[in-house]
Amino acid sequence: MKKLKHNLMTQLISIGTIIFGIIFLSLGMFLPKSMLPIYEKHIYNYLKQPLDLISLEINANEVADDVAYLCIHSPNKVYVSDNLNLIIPAPPTQIIDNINSEYGKFTHFGKTYYYFTSYSNNVTKVAITDSAYINQMKRDVVSAIFPMLLITFIIIISLMIFWASNLVLKIKYLKDKVENIDNNDYIDNYKFKEDDELRVLSLAIDEMHYTLNRQEEYKNQMYQNISHDFKTPLTVIKSYIEAIEDGVQDTESGRKVIKEQLKKLENKVESLLYLNKLNYIKDNKDNHNYKEEQIDVTKIISSSIEKFKYERPDINWKVKIHDNKTVFNGTVDMWEAIVDNMLHNFIRYAKKEIKISIKNNKITFYNDGPTIDENIVSDLFTPYKKGIKGQFGLGLSIIKKSLYLIGYDIVVNNEKKGVKFTIY
Repeated sequence: MKKLKHNLMTQLISIGTIIFGIIFLSLGMFLPKSMLPIYEKHIYNYLKQPLDLISLEINANEVADDVAYLCIHSPNKVYVSDNLNLIIPAPPTQIIDNINSEYGKFTHFGKTYYYFTSYSNNVTKVAITDSAYINQMKRDVVSAIFPMLLITFIIIISLMIFWASNLVLKIKYLKDKVENIDNNDYIDNYKFKEDDELRVLSLAIDEMHYTLNRQEEYKNQMYQNISHDFKTPLTVIKSYIEAIEDGVQDTESGRKVIKEQLKKLENKVESLLYLNKLNYIKDNKDNHNYKEEQIDVTKIISSSIEKFKYERPDINWKVKIHDNKTVFNGTVDMWEAIVDNMLHNFIRYAKKEIKISIKNNKITFYNDGPTIDENIVSDLFTPYKKGIKGQFGLGLSIIKKSLYLIGYDIVVNNEKKGVKFTIY
């Protein structure tokens, strides 16, 4: 198997890694920002709690390292903790100017500071700290989330590797199956556990394999039947020529037989060429729209009956026109091919009667010959497929394909006595 530059498993792992990276960056960048109100609420509570315990003159032992305090007795009398300049490098008066509510925050030289005030006994106590506490909380959250994300990533990647391995195995099996689609010795040992799309594809490949085998069998049989069909008149012609040359056959009667066989051979060649023409028109989607042309089929039916009634003078021909809707889509050539091939087929099997009727935009052909075996009805319109009494030819196939091109179809029904073909 060719080594791939970017196999499926590598692609899936790469996609999983990218997704993990996006999730991690999103959580690392946006989660702390979205949780900022919670952090701030927490820091205000942190600043509020010790205010009641701070003395009016601020004892150094009462002060935490990360919080500075101010006790404002009057504008000219302000006590500050020793660590104020470490927390915020600004004079007390400037800090007091930024305090305009019970609690809040302000910015000084690009840094954010949080404060909380308490007023009692004509003294305002202020607790103030920088954003280091919140930054630490953000780092703690990310540190707590990262291990969970990492474990989740490992689990997801493991599942993806397992799933990708299983998927790659199925795809390799399907590839082998496609490569051996024309190999009848290929043994399919793989069993799908899941009823998924790949199993449906596998079944479709099985159906394709079966169809190809049927087509190959049909093609071989068709070649054999065509060879036989063409060889028979050629053999008769050769035999009569040799008989005439040897003087064992009358020349005049021999020529008559040869002409008859040549006519049969000519008809077979013309039928084969006409069928190929219909296939070409169908496969290449000829721009000519045969459905747009219309003709009166009664004239063609009458003309065709005149051709064949001399071959079977014993047959009783009946034509019934039940309404005036006798105009159908198609060309004269196509309807001549349809009717001529139908009646040529009928005179082989009809005993005494052939009926043709037109009613409700349908044309019905009936003959009182033998009924058709139900096992061969589905293949009746297939070229050179053995049909009634082992006969084979192109006539019914030409009828089917011609009707398709002009927008009609045909169905076959066995009657109590005879067979009926209906064009609709």
